[in-house]
Amino acid sequence: MAKEFLEHHLNMNRRRFLSRLGVGVGSVALGSLMIPDLFGSKEKDALVAGLPHFAPKAKRIIYLFQNGAPSQLDLFDYKPKLIEMFGEDLPASIRMGQRLTGMTANQAKFPLAPSAFKFDQYGQSRAWISELLPHTASVVDELCIIKSMYTEAINHDPALTFFQTGAQVGNRPSMGSWLSYGLGSENKNLPAFCVLLSRGKGNGQGVYSKLWSNGFLDSVHQGVQFSSGDHPVLYLNDPESVSKEDRRKMLDKLSELNQDSYNEFGDPEITTKIQQYEMAYRMQTAVPDITDLSKEPESIVKMYGPDCLVPGTFAANCLLARKLSENGVRFVQLYHQGWDAHDNLPGQMKGQCQDVDQASAALITDLKQRGLLDETLVIWGGEFGRTNYCQGKLEKENYGRDHHPRCFTIWMAGGGVKPGIVYGETDDFGYNIVKDPVHVHDLHATILHLMGLNHEELTYKHLGRRYRLTDVSGNLVKGIIA
Repeated sequence: MAKEFLEHHLNMNRRRFLSRLGVGVGSVALGSLMIPDLFGSKEKDALVAGLPHFAPKAKRIIYLFQNGAPSQLDLFDYKPKLIEMFGEDLPASIRMGQRLTGMTANQAKFPLAPSAFKFDQYGQSRAWISELLPHTASVVDELCIIKSMYTEAINHDPALTFFQTGAQVGNRPSMGSWLSYGLGSENKNLPAFCVLLSRGKGNGQGVYSKLWSNGFLDSVHQGVQFSSGDHPVLYLNDPESVSKEDRRKMLDKLSELNQDSYNEFGDPEITTKIQQYEMAYRMQTAVPDITDLSKEPESIVKMYGPDCLVPGTFAANCLLARKLSENGVRFVQLYHQGWDAHDNLPGQMKGQCQDVDQASAALITDLKQRGLLDETLVIWGGEFGRTNYCQGKLEKENYGRDHHPRCFTIWMAGGGVKPGIVYGETDDFGYNIVKDPVHVHDLHATILHLMGLNHEELTYKHLGRRYRLTDVSGNLVKGIIA
């Protein structure tokens, strides 16, 4: 039936052919002008970069996701009021009946817990930065610090999924997949979307492949996970008994068989499979060189810290992210686990900040000195914030904080955002937003805009509905766009 349907639509008489020829030639000419290599090769890469809706400010993104939700009150959102009211109960007028997690919902009191760490002001923005982040403080004039982020999700999995896919449920394309779908790859030898994982010293929350899933988009847009072992991309290398020539012959024959299958059934996933085999073949040459960090000069190792030579650490992944981005990977997603500090927050955060502070700042400096920061958007932050009150027993130097979706802090740098500014404001308790709120959908809309994409136009029809990363919401945060 499928074959007869295809043959029916391929039938074309002379009149129909000539009537369409004029339009067709014009389209071909226009296409060749807009994409010069469109017809340059019989083996043209199917992942030719797409065309943005308008001139982009950024070409690539490196997202340093801090999984587990770092405490904004101990890093960026300095609140002297909490010092004055140490141990006092959070006023009901501030809480306003906010929904709590099961971990603190039954607490009789909500004792206010100021940060155990000192803060100081840095840069032209006079931004408050904790003593835990001295390296981040040194590059504060490159940062756009957003202190007024908020989300609806109050637990880790839905909140993390929401940040990555624009929905709290699974089976939606991740942000990296949307960008791959909308813009394609800049390097035919590397995927458009790569994923790196690291584990810190604190209490961790898991990350799952659904976070870099292609969802209902073609599987070619799925994120490619790099591991920290001897083989960064699993199953990429040929078996010892298979030569490069044998692999090429096998892939050519497999491509012929898949093409026959596609001609018969018309399933686009078959062509996607062909593309993925070819991508894997090309990656066999590109990946080993990029993932070899031993050739980095001593000055770079010193900048990122000695951990950058230890595979799987946050520092090593930051350096690898720079190399991937430098080589045309559209979206590099890092997940660093360990920020879920429900108890002993001071102790856990010291270790976490030692893991991420130097490398995060080094990435900014490294990109800038290579002339890449202006075209690379760097994002740093977690899925929600932390409460101003203590979870459980409060001690002067020992406290924990519960989840807090009402307000939290992230920062961005490069890629078309204003450097050296603080955007948004929270109340004296660090509990509610009082100025310039930024929802997750607003952040997604702005990120897509910086990449040259209109979030309302980047859609995909699935099950009778047109989906997009921002669902039916999202407004540009114009105040942070340079």
